[in-house]
Amino acid sequence: MKTNTSNALMSNPDYNPDRLLDTMIKAMALKNDAALSRRLGVAPPVISKVRHRRIPVSADLLIRLHEHSEMPIKQLKSLMVAV
Repeated sequence: MKTNTSNALMSNPDYNPDRLLDTMIKAMALKNDAALSRRLGVAPPVISKVRHRRIPVSADLLIRLHEHSEMPIKQLKSLMVAV
């Protein structure tokens, strides 16, 4: 079930999870979404659903990205908003 925060994020026209995912792939020197999902220990459909905006970036996914990239959560969250 989506929370109000998730709904607000996904309805924000500036929400852009592609920027976050693409930045993480580059920062971790990975080739694609499948490699990112393996590195993070999540199923490939999770990354695909985030990229296609069917599900929001979850807190769990943000924490995994933080742990593997050592980037602050605040910085990771800022990558989800188009500039």
